[in-house]
Amino acid sequence: MNPYAKLTFSMSLVLGTTITASSNHWASAWAGLEINTLAIIPLISKSHHPRAIEAAIKYFLVQAAASTLLLFSSMINAWYTGQWDITQLNHPTSSLLLTAAIAMKLGLVPFHFWFPEV
Repeated sequence: MNPYAKLTFSMSLVLGTTITASSNHWASAWAGLEINTLAIIPLISKSHHPRAIEAAIKYFLVQAAASTLLLFSSMINAWYTGQWDITQLNHPTSSLLLTAAIAMKLGLVPFHFWFPEV
């Protein structure tokens, strides 16, 4: 992999993490998570081995499903509370969906079956 491309993807990981950690709005937290997802996929599949490509596809599908759950959780919370602020997570369904989405993104039990293969 080109050193400049590797540097760009590494800096994108730092940028996405910073955006996610410093956000107060659901949309900016989601955008930071998506920047991280899009930056790590080329780093996973850089060896061009079929197992690496398979791992990158599995990672992408799981992260896309978790991002969908995160957005759905934020929409439910905004529907019931009228606010898009992260600190105002008051509805129990949105809390449960957010917990499931974060568990999927981190590879926690019971959403961990994809993690060892990636």
